[in-house]
Amino acid sequence: MFRLNLKIGIRNLLKNKTFALINVGGLAIGLASCIVILLYVAYEWGYDKQISNYQNTYIVYTNQQSDIGKTSYGWTPAVMAPYLKTKLSGVKYASHSSYPEPHLIGNEAQSFRTNSVFADPDFLKILDYQILKGNPEQVLKQPNTVILTESLAKKLFGNEDPMNKTVKLDNEDLLKVEAVIADPPRNTTIQFDYLLPWSLFETKNTWVKDAGWQATICLTMVQLHDQARFSTINPQIRNIYKNNDKTAEAEAMIHPLSKWHLYTEFSDGKATGGKITQVRNFFLLAICVLIIACINFMNLSTARSEKRAKEVGVRKVIGSTRSTLISQFMIESYLLTIIGLIFAFALIELSLPYFNRILDVDLHLNYKDWKLWAGLTGLVLLTGFSAGSYPALYLSSFDPVKALKGSKTKTPSTFSIRKVLVVSQFVFAVCLIICTIMIYRQILFVKNKSIGYDKNNLIEIGLTGALREPGKVQLLKEQLVKNGLAKEVTNFSRSMTRMGQRTTEFKWPGKEEGNILFNFRFAGYNFTNTAGAQMAAGRDFSAEFSDSTSVLVNEAAVRTMQLKKPVGSNIQWGDRSYTIIGVVKDFVIESPFEKALPIVILHNDNNPAVLLVRLDPARNLSQAISGIDQLVKKLNPAFPVERKFIDEDFENKFKNEKLLGTVVNWFGGLAIFISCLGILGLSLYLAEQRKKEISIRKVLGASTYSILSLLNKDFIKLVCIANLIAFPIAYILINNWLSRYDFRTQLSPLPYIIAIALSLAIAILAVSTQSLKVVKAKPVDALRHE
Repeated sequence: MFRLNLKIGIRNLLKNKTFALINVGGLAIGLASCIVILLYVAYEWGYDKQISNYQNTYIVYTNQQSDIGKTSYGWTPAVMAPYLKTKLSGVKYASHSSYPEPHLIGNEAQSFRTNSVFADPDFLKILDYQILKGNPEQVLKQPNTVILTESLAKKLFGNEDPMNKTVKLDNEDLLKVEAVIADPPRNTTIQFDYLLPWSLFETKNTWVKDAGWQATICLTMVQLHDQARFSTINPQIRNIYKNNDKTAEAEAMIHPLSKWHLYTEFSDGKATGGKITQVRNFFLLAICVLIIACINFMNLSTARSEKRAKEVGVRKVIGSTRSTLISQFMIESYLLTIIGLIFAFALIELSLPYFNRILDVDLHLNYKDWKLWAGLTGLVLLTGFSAGSYPALYLSSFDPVKALKGSKTKTPSTFSIRKVLVVSQFVFAVCLIICTIMIYRQILFVKNKSIGYDKNNLIEIGLTGALREPGKVQLLKEQLVKNGLAKEVTNFSRSMTRMGQRTTEFKWPGKEEGNILFNFRFAGYNFTNTAGAQMAAGRDFSAEFSDSTSVLVNEAAVRTMQLKKPVGSNIQWGDRSYTIIGVVKDFVIESPFEKALPIVILHNDNNPAVLLVRLDPARNLSQAISGIDQLVKKLNPAFPVERKFIDEDFENKFKNEKLLGTVVNWFGGLAIFISCLGILGLSLYLAEQRKKEISIRKVLGASTYSILSLLNKDFIKLVCIANLIAFPIAYILINNWLSRYDFRTQLSPLPYIIAIALSLAIAILAVSTQSLKVVKAKPVDALRHE
């Protein structure tokens, strides 16, 4: 019976090629879109889950009390890891490590400035990366050693065995290669090219050994003996700061490693969201696109009911049961789904390189993985059932006598259900159009909003190697200005676009109880002129004054401190007193979507991290950049030049929003295209059914315009209804998304006007394209059999 039903199904598809083509095309695009999005969802969901005991592994977080609640961050004191390992019985391993940071590593032939991590031996016991060469029991114990990843070892030594060979770190420390490990997977939070012993970090930073519980300088990971220990360990470490330092007001908690990438937003010490929101949105988008493709199948199958009525009648008369007919139609549905999946594979392989590039991920179909085939099997079963169940139940319900007599087989409710399906398709499509427009409006709104400084013609030079010396830094500043390569130059303690450097220890007259989190930075002379920031009151740092105890604050800091006359006021940090000499208008350092945190800028020309260089707009840009690179290389020949444009780096702050907009744009467009295919097919069959009516109207003198208006009228009504339903849904979705931002664009009627205009244009174009063929046909061809 199955073989017979399969043959009948194949014959029906070959007989109705247009129907098959539209359905296969819709299903192929829907399945390809769904699979690509689900691959991305699985990729993000799989972050940090490659290690064998990820369920028992946690990141130690610090919850810092402040006037707005708790601020949570994954920085802890260096003493945290050894304390946890020795004092808490449920802890199997505890590791402290630095966050990935670029350092120069090389041998005589090759040098690269790539990411390194300083770590202790427990680091590799927790993360259990595959050790390709070396003794796992001895790694990271000796200070002058290094572990290379496989790719870096290949770059440095080619096909030679790197074991026991030496490399140089920052042109200073000779290190022996003690092991080679496999590269960390792309979807791992901690990305590095080589590992260095923590003991070397302590040698290079002698203050670390004496740093107590107040200095949060590293990442701490713990692995418990089993998951059940979490409920006892987490409460035990809550007061670990106060137990070891009576003056501390911070608390600690452990955050699952498996949630580290997805849950980066915290409220009052609890994970509330982050990348997980985007992953959920993408998953919902995948389901929506697949539903639209399934609706296409249902609509087209039921629209063909008139043509298949006699087939159903004959088969029932000769003894076929309803269950047999249902199985026949379901086989056709699964056959179309499988054919659609085959074409979907081709679309996926063609599109994955593009999506890997825009998503900055490594998505691929691993055809050897049984989980892929299990997932695809489930997807085919679900899609085939969803798309074919209603048409199968509907077509198998025909009365054989009415069907063979040629009586009208459809009931009034049948077309109503089809209308509901068309409306549902366009509700999804219209929501996606509105959401896409609003996402791009939000990005443009924030990009066009003043950031408080002039990022154009502003570059940043990383100070490495010899440029860490005060004399060389000063010489570089002087040469940049003297040679006309720069208009203004100053130093800064951190990149202008990078987060970090916060404290709750600032005090001022009238401060109430509680901790308030401040950003702080160190800057050189002429900071505001170089950055293009604006002074609200007072003056900038200047060589004409002794500014060793002077500070600048921003407007947010003035509001926080509630200072009526900020210039001249004193603030305390530790045992030192500072005088406010100027107020800078708020400028963006961290997220451009959030209000500026209070910031205190102290003067310090020693040990800066970067130079801010204001280029002369009158000078040729390429010549100025070339001259700067040559000068930096001359003063620091052993290190590569680290230079970046601030405006280009600032663009990275919009990465997630751009990603969301691009993905919604692409797959929203595909969803609209699938809806067009559905309306195209549906209008074709409805026009065919009304061929005689159209011919009679033409004979009686009806114009082409009036007939097209008649045929479009029903679809226009459906699209208008879909828009009325979609508008409040889109409003709720976009309003909820915008609520995450302190700075957000205003909701306006424009996206809704564009959505209704676009959806109506699509529907009219799709219906008119098919209807015009019937309208242009000769009336005699349709009426000659009457």
